[in-house]
Amino acid sequence: MLLLELLLVKEGVIITTRKVLLTGDRPSGQLHLGHYVGSLKNRLQLQDSGDYDCFVLIADVQALTDNFDNPQKVRDNVYEVALDYLAVGLDPTRTTICIQSLMPALPELTVYYLNLVTVARLQRNPTTKTEIAQKGFKASIPAGFLCYPVSQAADITFCKAHVVPVGEDQLPHLEQTREIVRSFNSIYGEVLVEPEALIPSSAGSRRLPGITGTDSKMSKSLGNGIYLADDKDTLWERIRQMYTDPGHLRVEDPGQIEGNVVFTYLDVFGTDTAYIAQLKEHYQRGGLGDMKVKKYLFEVLDAELAPIRERRLEHAKDPGAVLEMLREGTKAANEVANATLREVRAAMKIDYFG
Repeated sequence: MLLLELLLVKEGVIITTRKVLLTGDRPSGQLHLGHYVGSLKNRLQLQDSGDYDCFVLIADVQALTDNFDNPQKVRDNVYEVALDYLAVGLDPTRTTICIQSLMPALPELTVYYLNLVTVARLQRNPTTKTEIAQKGFKASIPAGFLCYPVSQAADITFCKAHVVPVGEDQLPHLEQTREIVRSFNSIYGEVLVEPEALIPSSAGSRRLPGITGTDSKMSKSLGNGIYLADDKDTLWERIRQMYTDPGHLRVEDPGQIEGNVVFTYLDVFGTDTAYIAQLKEHYQRGGLGDMKVKKYLFEVLDAELAPIRERRLEHAKDPGAVLEMLREGTKAANEVANATLREVRAAMKIDYFG
């Protein structure tokens, strides 16, 4: 059963008795642990709760804003991200998984929303400013990149999402959507839904640091991640390279756990809190080597990732089924998006032929 069967579209208006959830990812690479703890685990809990109509968007148009010269990378990763979704447990019978570029209503909504936001407002977005600096755009900022928070507003509002699970760094983008919704509803009438953010409870989950310790968060573009698709050997190699305490030169030396990426990960992923507390105390007084702590972290992460890895390999045996899932999900999402677009056009008095 597709999610669309859980929604009613009557006379061009979406009617649902449950809250709607929208989230997604840019297919610029495989998904990593930052995505997993920052959003994917929340998505699974919300999907399995049965309280939400869930949409997950593979945002390939947004990925092209800074990969416009390498479309093959984006194309390949649409499939890779879909595999990651299935591997973590997203169920296409309960969650509609759709591809952004195959939904014509989204760019049309984006054009209308662009009239409701200024260039100065887009330039003030702190997340956009950080990404511009990271990518070295300087004054040569692609217009599509600067405006993609507006495109994101179209993504969120096409299904009238009430809840958007996001990482902490995405909150400015969600606030941009909320402003656009308020402006639209103020001018044209109450059509759109103002979404709320759902963020992880722990600080580490909200912004999981990269393995190098030099970056504020794990990022595909910075190449500092542990990926859901990593095999055991790759997982160990990434953990082995993890940043710890540069002053902990000898085993007997006291070590710092603050800013130590290995302990940050143990706080997020470990379940034996008593043992982790013992490790911290031992490390701080001296006599505990980094490699022993890393080997324990490997055991913790491998236990978490092994079933995900196995499911991913199983789904990868039938790429045709993965693509068919995307086709059906996008078809269902298009019907919902088109219903919202009809409401928007009517509110803006541009539904000329009824």
